[in-house]
Amino acid sequence: MAIRARGTRIQWRTLVPAVLAALLAVLVQPSGVPTAAAAAPAESRPTYDYADAIRESVWVDTGIDGDGDGRNDRVAADIVRPREPAQQGRRIPVIMDASPYYSCCGRGNESQKKTYDADGRPVQFPLFYDNYFVPRGYAAVLVDLAGTNRSDGCVDVGGRSDVQSAKAVVDWLNGRARAYGSRTGGTSVSARWSTGAVGMIGKSYDGTVANGVAATGVRGLKTVVPIGAISSWYDYYFAKGAPLYDSGPDWLSDYVESPEARARCKAVQQQLVDGAPRSGDWTPLWSERDHVPDAGRVRASVFAVHGMQDLNVRTRHVGRWWDALADAGVERKIWLSQTGHVDPFDFRRAEWVKTLHRWFDHYLLGHDNGIDREPMADIERAPGRWSTDRVWPADGTRATTLRPRTGAQPGVGRLGLLPARPGAAETFTDDPKLSETDWAAAAGTPSPAKAAFLTPVLRKDLRLSGSGSVTVTATPSTAGAHLSAVLVDLGPATIRDYGDAGEGITTLPERTCWGSSTGGDSACFKETEPRTAAVGHTVFSRGWADLGNYASEHTGRPLTPGKKYTITLDLHASDHVVPAGHRLALLVAGTDAGLIEPPASTPRLTLDLPRTSARLPLVGGAGAFVRATAGSPPRAAAPTDLPRTAVGDPRAARVPSGTGR
Repeated sequence: MAIRARGTRIQWRTLVPAVLAALLAVLVQPSGVPTAAAAAPAESRPTYDYADAIRESVWVDTGIDGDGDGRNDRVAADIVRPREPAQQGRRIPVIMDASPYYSCCGRGNESQKKTYDADGRPVQFPLFYDNYFVPRGYAAVLVDLAGTNRSDGCVDVGGRSDVQSAKAVVDWLNGRARAYGSRTGGTSVSARWSTGAVGMIGKSYDGTVANGVAATGVRGLKTVVPIGAISSWYDYYFAKGAPLYDSGPDWLSDYVESPEARARCKAVQQQLVDGAPRSGDWTPLWSERDHVPDAGRVRASVFAVHGMQDLNVRTRHVGRWWDALADAGVERKIWLSQTGHVDPFDFRRAEWVKTLHRWFDHYLLGHDNGIDREPMADIERAPGRWSTDRVWPADGTRATTLRPRTGAQPGVGRLGLLPARPGAAETFTDDPKLSETDWAAAAGTPSPAKAAFLTPVLRKDLRLSGSGSVTVTATPSTAGAHLSAVLVDLGPATIRDYGDAGEGITTLPERTCWGSSTGGDSACFKETEPRTAAVGHTVFSRGWADLGNYASEHTGRPLTPGKKYTITLDLHASDHVVPAGHRLALLVAGTDAGLIEPPASTPRLTLDLPRTSARLPLVGGAGAFVRATAGSPPRAAAPTDLPRTAVGDPRAARVPSGTGR
């Protein structure tokens, strides 16, 4: 199914006489985009003078008092908009990026920050959105989240304050909120220049805020473009009870807050500590910061971009969000790259700018340019080589159960459609010094730290598209245990080196320009090229859990040594082709070093193989697996449909896009 089915848009010119069509063509909604009859051009053009653009700041009343000072918080919204439409009495749409990083850390590959002149007017806007889109008839609005840069309030890391910081600006642009010319006092300022049509964009934390605002169902937000964004803050810090970092949201709040906010927001900081215990148990704090259950409220279209090797904001975030949006019938599009936590401007620049331009033209200006009828998914197959799919996950994807069995060597078993014999088992001991890359490098070799299960050498390509899961029945030797499951493509390939500091790109000294410049805001940015690595294996999906969460995703409990427990690990969304001549491997181990915090003990775990299985999103289902492995299917191997949608060095420091890209 395409983003919007062909034929659903009314073609007014075929329904009304030419005279009526001409009349309708001049009608424009006063607070929205042109009507379908407006005969908008196929593409907005750079017709306005960027150097003469209006640059201003307003402070929007959020309606909440997060810092407890007795008055509503005001967030700073810096604006660049073309002067000519205002002079002509015409309104324009808005491209908005709400971020906590504009003063502490910077945005983009060059860590750009906002700058201001002596009178406090904005001079430099990070990234290219203002340079490129303002001359084309858009306003660029960059919002400082509460507690950051020039805004009041406190950072609450994905909570009500963060989301309301941006939602209030959308409301103001639609005449539903108040703004002022200064942070304290000042005269009321209206946004009569705005059509009310808003598109939010942003990478990482910024994109997470866009997801959160969309999940409120706010009117006027026409589209969101989340890049490497979080959909549930619990999933950022934990994986089914397993702690993924040595800190919680209080550390991140302290990292991005302005010095003034840090002094006045100690109570909010303590709430973040108390509400996010390192036990991994679910609390009301996490419910407030989980946007997935509210996907049914989303009115905006969604263009999601994510790196399939992003070990910071992992693809579980885009996978769960995508599934929920699909269930809600939201118009959507997706790009999946081979990079880590990288902006598409830095891995596919020309195509990204062209596609984003057409996307905003369609959803904010009402141009019928066909982007809503084009393939839903672009997927990077090799560095710089892309394929498209009409829908995602790919047509014909089926959830197929593969089962581990023992092999000729202990710890190196087989993976296929047939179940293991009764009583079959494999044993490993958690070694918290080893990571998924260590396990994968020794996939075909007996090792005390992992259990590996391999398919035969494939005779045909085997594609996995979407999200899967691994159900494990294990007997621990201690009262606590971590589990990891990873999927590995065993065979040579050239991939983007996502473990490098650039996470798959190399920054070059040469610059290319994307829009208009001024002396204080250049439209020219450093070029990049893929940073590649020749490898003998590729980890392409992973999942983690604390075995103590066997009875509940949300609450852990001590284990009884020697007792069997069953738990399902959610594998992160991916789209990967295991080529003919390679093998697919499932690895089960303990702590994934650099990603999961070390446990209090290092248990020995025994896997009950007949009660362990992997449910994987195979394109073509069990039949495709049989053809790829040249085997014969068991009678019970009938595939079932997947839900409509689903899917280096891991020790690198992880922040949701603090400095750098």
